[in-house]
Amino acid sequence: MAQLIDRFGRLHSYLRVSVTDRCNFRCVYCMPEGGFDWVPRPEVLSYEEIARLVTVFAGLGIRKVRLTGGEPTARADICELVRQVAATPGIDCVGMTTNALTLDRLAGPLAAAGLSRVNVSLDSLDADRFSAITRGGSLSRVLDGIQAARDAGLTPIKINAVLLDGVNDDEAVSLVEHFSAHADDTELRFIEYMPFEARWHKTVPSARTRDVLRSHFTLEPLRAEGETDGPARRWKVAETGLAVGFISPLSEHFCAKCNRLRLTLDGQLRTCLAHEDTPSLRDMLRQGASDGELRLAIQTMVLGKPEGHDCNIEGGKVFEGVMTGIGG
Repeated sequence: MAQLIDRFGRLHSYLRVSVTDRCNFRCVYCMPEGGFDWVPRPEVLSYEEIARLVTVFAGLGIRKVRLTGGEPTARADICELVRQVAATPGIDCVGMTTNALTLDRLAGPLAAAGLSRVNVSLDSLDADRFSAITRGGSLSRVLDGIQAARDAGLTPIKINAVLLDGVNDDEAVSLVEHFSAHADDTELRFIEYMPFEARWHKTVPSARTRDVLRSHFTLEPLRAEGETDGPARRWKVAETGLAVGFISPLSEHFCAKCNRLRLTLDGQLRTCLAHEDTPSLRDMLRQGASDGELRLAIQTMVLGKPEGHDCNIEGGKVFEGVMTGIGG
């Protein structure tokens, strides 16, 4: 079988697919206060186009697909896309990154359609602060959605918390305490804020968060420090058994072991989160490209994947594009 290997020897088996740039939240670190222009609907990949591209990627060794956005559940009939992707020969796991706002009613249907697990974005356990960060979001509904996902078997659930300096960086301990009650099927992950287009906030380095947690808990590495489970460096809270991961794209670059690709909502294959300079697979599809031509284009793009990015905690070039259209 053909494999997606770049010129630095990295093997790619994981595809993230952004299905929409729409979202029912307006998180302060994700979207500028004034908003931005949505991608016109005719430019967005249809479900049929996504399913065909996933089939081509599966033939090149992709085994895991994660649906992202924006908020993927904001797109109509998202269960149908899950069903199509899950039925693709070669795809072993279909995940979704979501804000969980609508999972109270969608978790069951998504699981029935073939969704394997969810990652939930949750940056505060204080209802007022949560509303401020999301610009109007309901914490209680999100917590209900997480429980619905747990009841539907969409586990292990990964909770993604972005800590912002001076905004919610005092909540690391309370987040650990809260989710320790579900240590058997939940992992808490602290993700460094990544600046797109401009630095709207200050990033909290992962090392600082670990130091805060170590002042309250005993952290035991789940594997040798420096190794990764995807991008996360994972630890266990000895007192509770909760797994805690740290995703550190700025302070502890993990580019050397990157195994993921990103398909944007308008069909661009983004081989690196920081760069948006690849041709459009959507245009090839709509111009009648064969599967063989698509495979060759994908392999060529992956071969040209950059070694990494040069964005750091307080310097370097910020990431290109808008997060809601890229899919994180």
